[in-house]
Amino acid sequence: MPCNESKRCFVLQKEIYLDNSATTRPSAQAIQAAVEMMESRWGNPSSTHAKGDEAAAALHEARCHVASALSAATEEIVFTSGGTEANNIAVFGAAAKNAKVGRRIVTTAIEHSSVLDSVAELERRGFEVIRLQPDRSGHIPSAAIREAITSDTILVAMMLVNNELGSILPMEEAVRAARNHAPRAIVHCDCVQAFGKLPVNVTRLGADTVTVSAHKIHAVKGAGALWKRKGLHLPPLTYGGHQENSFRPGTEAAPLIAAFGAAAIAAGDRAKMAARYEKVKALWEEARRRLVDIDGIVINSPDDGLPYILNFSTCCVKAETMLNHLSERGIFVSGGSACAKGEPSHVIKALGLPRDAADSAIRVSFCADNTAEEVRLLAETVAEGIRTLAHFQKPKPKKRENAEKI
Repeated sequence: MPCNESKRCFVLQKEIYLDNSATTRPSAQAIQAAVEMMESRWGNPSSTHAKGDEAAAALHEARCHVASALSAATEEIVFTSGGTEANNIAVFGAAAKNAKVGRRIVTTAIEHSSVLDSVAELERRGFEVIRLQPDRSGHIPSAAIREAITSDTILVAMMLVNNELGSILPMEEAVRAARNHAPRAIVHCDCVQAFGKLPVNVTRLGADTVTVSAHKIHAVKGAGALWKRKGLHLPPLTYGGHQENSFRPGTEAAPLIAAFGAAAIAAGDRAKMAARYEKVKALWEEARRRLVDIDGIVINSPDDGLPYILNFSTCCVKAETMLNHLSERGIFVSGGSACAKGEPSHVIKALGLPRDAADSAIRVSFCADNTAEEVRLLAETVAEGIRTLAHFQKPKPKKRENAEKI
């Protein structure tokens, strides 16, 4: 049937995906690994027969690849269902282990919800939670970290890269302050947005636990990993099996984990990582240049952040309206973390932006598959949206009330 809606036809012909911080397109290698597991190596990894051994061997191979990408030992990797579960295991495990040592938890106000909601639950249980506030660019001041970490601190939880702004947090400073002032504190680092984009060496990072996720590095959803420092014993959150050394029981999602391992090979390759970084940095710079040329747009991401993420505000069109405008034209971005499900971003709120900037914040997130042409089309479509939509969102003037009754 012929289509008279030219815009809709354009959507069918061309899609521009710029929401890679939410999820990435699975690579051919990851898909192939998952399919192979489902077609020929579909045994239960815990079964003690040849078919189970095949699956267990594939699981071990994937564990080796993820460990290598983190410069970690293979036995330190615990597979989970994703970054959210891994963060929960780390946070609640640390609190349970150190509950008799102290009650103070230090984190930031711009962590992923899987960390913030976990520490909020611990706060309801009687723990003291310190949430460090960012500056206007999403940086956490080092002085605030040093002041917050006291001798009764039992957990420091800080992400390496913020998932909405791209700001890089001072993890090195947090580790140093914890070791100096709270040597028994467990330091947790959410590396979900950094993994595959920055070199993550868990030994150099200095944390005790680190989380990563498969679908952020061109694998498939449903798999993630917790790196746990050798010798660190945390109580498990779930019981009922001996998988993952009884720390995270339950039959492993072998196809998803195999895909994770395949994607981790490319993610951990330092030369390829550097090449990807330079390409994405050029896209970030081009996008920023084009967007700031549009009247009224302000950039919320810091200049020294990870170039995979660019957050900006139109200051005149609400984020949801602009997202719909872009989506109708085949351009996919977000208004913040996908986990927020459209709710106002706690990260943007923490920056203390004016209301018009906070309500219109948009996150663009790149991968090495994106192009300069896509960046050009994004900027042009945003400008078009501002021209056609801004006047519909101007508040109606309020009726003047009589100062006094006659």
